[in-house]
Amino acid sequence: MSDTAGESSPLKAVIVPGNGGGGNIESCLWYGWTKKKLDKIPKFRCLLRNMPDPYRARETIWLPFMETELQCDAHTIIIGHSSGAAAAMRFAEKHEVYAIVLVSAYTTDLGDENEKESGYFSRPWQWDNIKSNCRNIIQFGSTDDPFLPWSEQQEVADNLGAELHKYTDQGHFQNTAFYELVNAVKGLITPK
Repeated sequence: MSDTAGESSPLKAVIVPGNGGGGNIESCLWYGWTKKKLDKIPKFRCLLRNMPDPYRARETIWLPFMETELQCDAHTIIIGHSSGAAAAMRFAEKHEVYAIVLVSAYTTDLGDENEKESGYFSRPWQWDNIKSNCRNIIQFGSTDDPFLPWSEQQEVADNLGAELHKYTDQGHFQNTAFYELVNAVKGLITPK
């Protein structure tokens, strides 16, 4: 990792949503609420944009969008939820970022054709590359997630050495507020 990321704080967060959001992503789940909370932090901003190809969330479309339109770089905290977590991990395999915050992360297509078509699960994960390209990795997962087995969420945590926030009652994190995530991001901006 280059010295430039090590010498400064993150300048922005980018929220990469799960697939299926479509329409106005600002009104989906906790995304817009989180953006408003993070935008209140002095000298920091949060980007949340409607993603292209929102239903299939194809890697070949999302990763270039993250690089060129959202300008994810060594000063960016990528907050990825579900498919967005897969996108954040694949992005960090080849790009230096300040941190990734993974919510409901998983490692396979789970036998789902749409997930298979996304492209994220077509090859082995480059865990070492992700770790070397991120100063910080935080993960939120819940054992009662109706879509993801805990074993896959644990596999992500084990392979990335993530700071794991494990819950038993948050499902797929589909609430409208997410205080723990906001506090985790604040901790990255102003380390203790």
